[in-house]
Amino acid sequence: MSFSHPTSSPLHGLTALGWDDTLARSFSDHAERGLVPARVTRVDRGLCDTLTEGGAVRADSTAVTTADPEHTVCTGDWAALEPGAGPRLVALLPRRGVVARASADRTSRRQILAANVDTVCVVASLAAPIKPGRIERLLALAWDAGTRPVIVLTKADIAECDSETTIGEVSALAIGVDVVTVSSRTGTGIDELRRRLPGTTVLLGPSGAGKSSLTNALLGTERMDTNDVRVTDGKGRHTTVHRELFPLPGGGVLIDTPGVRGIGLHDVGDGIEHVFGDIEQLARGCGFRDCEHRSEPRCAVQDAVTDGRLGLDRLDRYRRMVRESEWEASRGDARQSAKRTATAKAISRDIRALYRVRGRRG
Repeated sequence: MSFSHPTSSPLHGLTALGWDDTLARSFSDHAERGLVPARVTRVDRGLCDTLTEGGAVRADSTAVTTADPEHTVCTGDWAALEPGAGPRLVALLPRRGVVARASADRTSRRQILAANVDTVCVVASLAAPIKPGRIERLLALAWDAGTRPVIVLTKADIAECDSETTIGEVSALAIGVDVVTVSSRTGTGIDELRRRLPGTTVLLGPSGAGKSSLTNALLGTERMDTNDVRVTDGKGRHTTVHRELFPLPGGGVLIDTPGVRGIGLHDVGDGIEHVFGDIEQLARGCGFRDCEHRSEPRCAVQDAVTDGRLGLDRLDRYRRMVRESEWEASRGDARQSAKRTATAKAISRDIRALYRVRGRRG
């Protein structure tokens, strides 16, 4: 078996990486063929860095790489690895906790950001204005994946706004979600955050939010490069250009990701219901089941806007997210329908051709 990265943290068995009985059962057939389980830590072109019970292995990933961004190998995957002089990944295990957004290539496919995730840290900087819409979108991705979201407000030591006020505003956006304020530079809040990150955690947020510095603080070592942000608008360059998984001290793993610019939503209705639970609750009191909360009579949602219980801007963001999610889902359904139709036509052509050949032979 070919090992790499000999200075990486020692493993304490696969359990520390997230291995459990469910994964073991799904791997049983692969084990009979002499394959070994491996967790993907980084994906390059045709190659993957992985962690196995025996250590770090760089393996050929051609067999599990596809053109479809929804089904190709990604960071966080568990895979079956064929050991030997030229190790290679031959199959992926079933995923769970899949964090995905609408593909950036304007197709109807989803792009997987991380797989087998337990906790999503939605990272935002206190050194820049908080953008409610971005936080709500990332929360929707987290909830829809079946993961537990935690909002992490970074750069508390250089906050340009009142932290307590901001925490209150963010908490109002994310009902039932923990909000943790940290400073990677001073260490404030890092231990508290560590206690909230069991299993596999992924960091999501824009460039300049401090994800790389937060990764270093949680790992207790300088593993990720960091860059300063522009003073004019608080934006940063993409310090992290790939997704990478790191074992955390004491167990569990952390996945750092590049800054997320566009956060397209693809069929995340369940996630939106979680994020906008207040609006969903109000909607149950509307006079019409299909109420769109615009000008319909007896609309409980519009009544809440009128009397100040619900902000119109939050309602507008809710409408946009529902519309976008449903539209992307319909595009996906149309693509699948077209694919089924094309397959059926191809089969019909083959059958007709076969009958023509048989007719000539007769």
